[in-house]
Amino acid sequence: MRAALPEIFLTTPIAHRAYHKRSEGRPENSLPAMRAALVAGYGIECDLQLTKDGQALVFHDEWLERLTTATGFVRDYTLAEMQAIGLKDCAEPAPGLAQMLDLVAGRVPLLIELKDPTDTMSDTDGRLEAATAAALAAYRGPVALMSFNPHVMAHLARLAPAIPRGLTTAAYDYEGWAPLDPARCDELRAIPDYNRTGASFISHEAADLGRPRVAELKAQGAAILTWTIRSPADEAKARTVAQNITFENYAAPFPA
Repeated sequence: MRAALPEIFLTTPIAHRAYHKRSEGRPENSLPAMRAALVAGYGIECDLQLTKDGQALVFHDEWLERLTTATGFVRDYTLAEMQAIGLKDCAEPAPGLAQMLDLVAGRVPLLIELKDPTDTMSDTDGRLEAATAAALAAYRGPVALMSFNPHVMAHLARLAPAIPRGLTTAAYDYEGWAPLDPARCDELRAIPDYNRTGASFISHEAADLGRPRVAELKAQGAAILTWTIRSPADEAKARTVAQNITFENYAAPFPA
């Protein structure tokens, strides 16, 4: 089953890790950053990591040092422990997925990226996918799911077939993706899993939008999103290929 990406994902600029600005107390993926996106009317892109107790936490990194005052890995902490640790430069802790869904409540589109729990783009135990599907089972609002790891999306095709699925895709340069095996980079660069996962869109690295495979998928009906746009000039260039952007560090205009 291939669930189509709703039109609102193509007409509403999507704030990368929510509409964040750390100097103003709204770091990435935080509740204040989400509230700012809601006020502006932007869609929200966010990331999920799995906690020790099997919960989906809205958090980008697998480790804690950059975003919190603690050390170690998200997988070593329960959701309650992560929320007790809190976020740097923020009065509120990182939200769980259910908490974010309660806040957004269908008001803007949600583009949710499940981070790769394997670090090798290999098959997963399905726990993050199951937690995500369970949290979204009763959600009413525009939402789409994506991951760099195609195995994650294959699990979600089984667990939540009605929710639109996509692949986060990139140039997969060897240095930038180390220590991912170069052979695996070569495989993923060709986006071979689009049909297998029942995807209806890709979110592709902006600097690599000229890749012929992107044009091929677009011609076949795939919606093309792109990450991460950081200026109006970059947006103008990206929109010659992509139908919508994931942006940060400026106020993206709404298409006329």
